[in-house]
Amino acid sequence: MHSNTLKISSLLLLSFGLFGCPKETPKEADTKGGSGGENIRIAVIPKGTSHSFWKGMEAGAKAAGKEQKVEIIWQGPDKENDITSQVNLVQDQANKGVQGVVLAATDATALVEPIKGLKAKGIPTVTVDSGVNQDVAECYIATDNVKGGQLGAEELAKATGKKGKVIMLLFLKGAVSNDEREKGFLEGLKKYPGMELVGTQYANSPEEALNHVTNMLTAHPDVVGIFAASEPNGVGAANYLRQMKKVGQIKLVAYDTSAEEVSAMKEGVIESLIVQNPWEMGYQGVKTVLKSIRKKPIDKKMIDSGVVVVNKANMGRPDVQRLLTVPKE
Repeated sequence: MHSNTLKISSLLLLSFGLFGCPKETPKEADTKGGSGGENIRIAVIPKGTSHSFWKGMEAGAKAAGKEQKVEIIWQGPDKENDITSQVNLVQDQANKGVQGVVLAATDATALVEPIKGLKAKGIPTVTVDSGVNQDVAECYIATDNVKGGQLGAEELAKATGKKGKVIMLLFLKGAVSNDEREKGFLEGLKKYPGMELVGTQYANSPEEALNHVTNMLTAHPDVVGIFAASEPNGVGAANYLRQMKKVGQIKLVAYDTSAEEVSAMKEGVIESLIVQNPWEMGYQGVKTVLKSIRKKPIDKKMIDSGVVVVNKANMGRPDVQRLLTVPKE
């Protein structure tokens, strides 16, 4: 914990230096086409780019860019827990003169000063998926992740008969989406006194998640349920259940909708999925930051992009199928 604190403090100092530039003059801002729509470039900077969740967000952002005739620059860190790389990407895009930024913050604290730096340059930021802990963005568009965590607890309670030991897989302490899912799950468990959380670990790949599940179940072989709060954790936990022939014995509820997770749900390895709408986050993120660029009012500071429970019973519905399929741009 102390090393993480030092790392974040160093990032804050770095971002002060990177963004200490003077504000643009009105004349400079006008040359970028901020009012007419031409030559507008918007950087969309997610926490990562490889998982299906981010591909859905990319598709939504680029759909909005095509609709509004603006250029979308999609660029994120290789690893979702690489705070330093994301801070550097924000600084780099600012130096390249983008007119707006849509950002899924890897850390609620470390990205505050970079956003302030963008604002000082006249570049508005809209946060999506994971925000920051100060009111520095124009708008925050995300899943109600506290609700999502609560739904995870409810679904796991139904699957386990409301009793037994359970474990939880998270992905990045300090990221708003992670911390809110954890909060919601813990709140949800309080409704079920017969259930006990006996282990929590952080993973950002299926392999890492599988190893953590293996270790936690070695320590607690009587675990009856797993809540996996992200796509790689869901995939890793499902792989463990298959390999150890624990399907049906240990119930798994997971976040997101990768092809591997949907397939596992069809097989009965995953009981249910807590499903977000990343396409909507990307689409609304671009359209909302454009309002700020074009000096139009933004009606809401927070937009709920929605969260639903999907299982074998409802996955065939057309509205649910749209959420389970990564859309094209």
